[in-house]
Amino acid sequence: MASGARSSWNHNTHFHPLVLRGLRIGATALDVGCGEGLLSRRMLAAGAGHVTGLDASAPMIELARGLSAGEPRATALDYVVADVLDAAELGTFDLVACVATLHHLGLDRGLERLRGLTAPGGRLVVVGLARPSTALDRALDGWSVPVNRVATAVRGYWEHPAPVRDADETYDDVRAAAARTLPGSTFRSRLYWRYTIEWRAPA
Repeated sequence: MASGARSSWNHNTHFHPLVLRGLRIGATALDVGCGEGLLSRRMLAAGAGHVTGLDASAPMIELARGLSAGEPRATALDYVVADVLDAAELGTFDLVACVATLHHLGLDRGLERLRGLTAPGGRLVVVGLARPSTALDRALDGWSVPVNRVATAVRGYWEHPAPVRDADETYDDVRAAAARTLPGSTFRSRLYWRYTIEWRAPA
C-alpha cells in the first residue's frame, strides 16, 4: 500500500490534492476517519508541522501506525483511536479533513463538530458520499461510469481496508446542512459519486 498515485488511487484519494491545496508549511492538520493513514502521511509530506489521524477503529489505527513507522518526521504524526464526536481535548487545527466519513457521523452533529475543530482562519474540507437529488447529481453519477472505467484502466484501483457503508442522505440534504452549519461554505457535486464542502473559519 505505497502512497504513489498509481498504487493508491480510488474515488476518495482522487480528492487528496484538493485537501492538500494551500496547506501552509508548519500547519497543524487533523485527518478525521483516517483509516490506514494515507492522507495523514500525505499531509505530513506536504509540509504540515503536526498531523493527527483519528479513527474509531483500533485495527485501522494499528495498521496506520505500522505503515507510518518509517516515514520521515514520523514523530510529528500521531494516530488516535476515538470517535470524533466524543473525543476530548483535541484542540483546533489549521486544516481539518473528513474524507468519506461524514455519513458515518450524522450531518448536523458531524458538521458542527468539524466546525468546532477548525481553528480561526483554518480550512475545513469534507469529501463525502450522498444519494443524487437533482438532475445535475444524476448526470454526474451517470458520467462517472465511463470516466471511472478509463481512470481505473489507467491508474488501477486501490481497495482500501477501512469499513464502508452507503450514505442515507441526499446531496440536497448535505447542501442544506452545510448552509446551516457552515455559513459561506462551498458545496459541489463531483465525479466519482462524491461531493465536496470547503469552508474557511472566520479569523
